[in-house]
Amino acid sequence: QVQVVESGGGLVQFGGSLRLSCAASGNIFSINVMGWYRQAPGKQRELVADITSGGSSKYSESVKGRFTISSDNAKNTVYLQMNSLKPEDTAVYYCKIDLVERTSHYPIQTQHWGQGTQVTVSS
Repeated sequence: QVQVVESGGGLVQFGGSLRLSCAASGNIFSINVMGWYRQAPGKQRELVADITSGGSSKYSESVKGRFTISSDNAKNTVYLQMNSLKPEDTAVYYCKIDLVERTSHYPIQTQHWGQGTQVTVSS
């Protein structure tokens, strides 16, 4: 089995910063992509940023220049540094990890979500 645990959300003022972390553990053979998504009340979940095992990253237009995604492959951990936060960044943030999981028979590709962490930006 694989476990995904997030941390780092909270309440911050307009213009402030937060850093989110997400660590995967368990029967991991390899990780393909790690990403951050968010879901605001009444809205669909959307991609914020993701990063491949090779280090290629992409961002949504709304966070480019303000957020930075990074990873520590040795620790199976992905981070999201969020600067210049705005009230419209308020949402529950989820990490998603696409990986190859060890099983008793052969490795399989699976997708795992974190439990979500609340980020609230006050004006």
